[in-house]
Amino acid sequence: MVKEEHKKWYSPNLGGEIDMLIFGHGGIPILLFPTSMGRYFENKDFNLIDSVEGFVNEGKIKIYCPDGVDKLSWYNKSIHPADRVKNHIWYDKYLLEEVAPLARHETGHSKIITAGCSFGGYHAANFAFRHPWLVSHMFSMSGAFDISGQLDGFYNDDVYFNNPVDYLLTNSNPELHYMKIVLGTTDRDMCRPDNERLSAILNKKGIDHWLDIRQNADHDWPIWREMFPNYIAQL
Repeated sequence: MVKEEHKKWYSPNLGGEIDMLIFGHGGIPILLFPTSMGRYFENKDFNLIDSVEGFVNEGKIKIYCPDGVDKLSWYNKSIHPADRVKNHIWYDKYLLEEVAPLARHETGHSKIITAGCSFGGYHAANFAFRHPWLVSHMFSMSGAFDISGQLDGFYNDDVYFNNPVDYLLTNSNPELHYMKIVLGTTDRDMCRPDNERLSAILNKKGIDHWLDIRQNADHDWPIWREMFPNYIAQL
């Protein structure tokens, strides 16, 4: 059993109460995102936390599972695409100004790790690439990195600066070269093309990373429960 804590507070950036689960007593802080429209308890429910229980209990890592707002942002078809992106930007500010400072303060580490599966991989990558000074490692498992398909053809600067396959091409921040980046995917993963595309962009920029393509596996929790502890073991 890992130490588990539930936090709930009013977020000034999101304008409402939001939940988060925290696992562990110390170590490198990891922001672990849920999948598409998933909740803060999803990674626990699908045993992703259990897959790294030993690392948590020994104090190597402390995991922060923030709630998602995808239903209000990227997947909210009831509002204009420009407002979907704005809602995500408020989420990014919530992570940057509320969650990350809490994780850094509690653990004493100046940098954090971001991680996530499927659309959680998008969140992990986008936060890391937007704020590379704050992130030491980024572990994406079957991530999707092009959010233009969520916006019904709409495009503006806000979209550009939250779409890694676009803004990375012109991003010259030297901090990106110090980040440890893992793009985990599989031979049967529907997101494999996204990972290969992002890998090609990183190669073009001269940014070191690991494109980890697993064999005989699908876009699903069993392979992610194998990947996650493999990546943590290399810290």
